[in-house]
Amino acid sequence: MNFPLYIAKRYLLSKKSHNIINIISGISVVGVTVGTMALIVVLSVFNGFEDLVKSLFNTFDADILITAKTGKTFNANDLPKEKIKEIPGLISYTEVVEENALLKYKTEQYIVKIKGVSEDFLINNPLDTMLVDGAFVLQKGKTNYTIMGYLVAYHLGINLNDFSTPVNIYVPRRTAKNLSSFESSFNTGTAVPSAVFSVQQDIDTKYIIIPLGLARKLMEYKEELTGLELRLSPDVDTEKIIGQIKKMIGGDYVVKNRFQQQELLYKIMKSEKWAIFFILSFILLIATFNVVGSLTMLILDKKKDIAILYGMGANNKTIKRIFLVEGILISISGAVLGLLLGAILCWLQLRFGLIGLGSEANAFIVPAYPVKMVALDFIAVFFTVFLIGLAAAWYPVRQISKKYLETSLAEFSRVQ
Repeated sequence: MNFPLYIAKRYLLSKKSHNIINIISGISVVGVTVGTMALIVVLSVFNGFEDLVKSLFNTFDADILITAKTGKTFNANDLPKEKIKEIPGLISYTEVVEENALLKYKTEQYIVKIKGVSEDFLINNPLDTMLVDGAFVLQKGKTNYTIMGYLVAYHLGINLNDFSTPVNIYVPRRTAKNLSSFESSFNTGTAVPSAVFSVQQDIDTKYIIIPLGLARKLMEYKEELTGLELRLSPDVDTEKIIGQIKKMIGGDYVVKNRFQQQELLYKIMKSEKWAIFFILSFILLIATFNVVGSLTMLILDKKKDIAILYGMGANNKTIKRIFLVEGILISISGAVLGLLLGAILCWLQLRFGLIGLGSEANAFIVPAYPVKMVALDFIAVFFTVFLIGLAAAWYPVRQISKKYLETSLAEFSRVQ
């Protein structure tokens, strides 16, 4: 067995001559354990919220979005529609037109973003699983229907059972010349509310979905689109398909995956996660100051042992390594215990939902804090704790100089 490791283990587990050293050593391990546990629990909760947000946006955002590189719209006929539809794994090919509009329902008014979609939008769309009420319908015969966000419906006071009262939709006319009257300034259309969905607050307060034909009529479009949404099978390689599409359509278009459609949001979430990681790591660094105190007192307590080891031929480097390993063992012990306890807490939260989201939990999509344990987080936390422990152990150990060893040996000789 490695000699410094053997002695360090003996010092870690054996009772010291002064009980305060045992207490400080125990506090050191507990401090590292609690800090490590807090790190892994917080990171796992952030992972859980990140997955939750992704799943919510994935029900509304398509796997691939194609938009014009310059300008707001492009002609639907400029894209090789049939070639794109032949791509293996393609579920739906949805033509989209988006624009801001004013809604009026009875006496209530509200500004929204209308999303006009083609019939493919209804094919295997996960949004139908997020309906609060109603039926996933956009058109029956000549009647246009609308599916709207929960908070849009709330602000307008929508009654899905009142089929006789449609929602009036007003969009500014692109070709208006006389702005003196409301009728000449706005194009008007109607749609009957058929369903209400609840995905995420930013979407629920902003979007209503209507048939593409009605949207084009309101915006005076013929073949123009603001976007093309493609949904894919879960087992296909999205990036590979994006590469194929870029070759088909050329450089006049922007092709985005789901991450790129909400790039700012995901970057903020990542930044928040790692900001918390560094803050908790700093707190952990403060907690490891106990390791400095513990090793300093242990070095003083084992001054006699140090003198004996030096007299028997152990050099300065070997003796330093003993106490350095001692500090590392304290950190590793705390890290392993912290990771274990953190994993247990996360599992309990996953299994039983111990900590809820408060009094508003019933209004949220999940009743308790979501948690997701990631192996990379455990590895990152362990090595962070190890490096902090190594730095904390090195500070008192570097005070063991050759002069200190010679002085200790001389004092021990005089006592003898």
